[in-house]
Amino acid sequence: QVQLVESGGGLVQAGGSLRLSCAASGSIFSINAMDWYRQAPGKQRELVAASTSGGSTNYADSVKGRFTISRDNAKNTVYLQMNSLKPEDTAVYYCKWTLGWPGHPELWGQGTLVTVSS
Repeated sequence: QVQLVESGGGLVQAGGSLRLSCAASGSIFSINAMDWYRQAPGKQRELVAASTSGGSTNYADSVKGRFTISRDNAKNTVYLQMNSLKPEDTAVYYCKWTLGWPGHPELWGQGTLVTVSS
């Protein structure tokens, strides 16, 4: 079964940058949306950035101008470039892919922890 594998999380000081990656463990086709979510301690999971197969992107207001989502369709990989990080960005970050198959199944990564120190 294909799984999503995330990488790039870690500890960074406020104002710093990190780049998250999310790739499939095997071959997969017909990917519609590739999104990034995050969940901070004691809070609900929230959508951070979204991208469609057509190239459209959307961001949560809290990260606009600081985060950039991009995808390499040839490599089946999605990235999240995070700049000007703030302590409130501390969370576990998850990628989610929505497939263009009947029923539009979703795949979730295992999550990668991002900690921003003040």
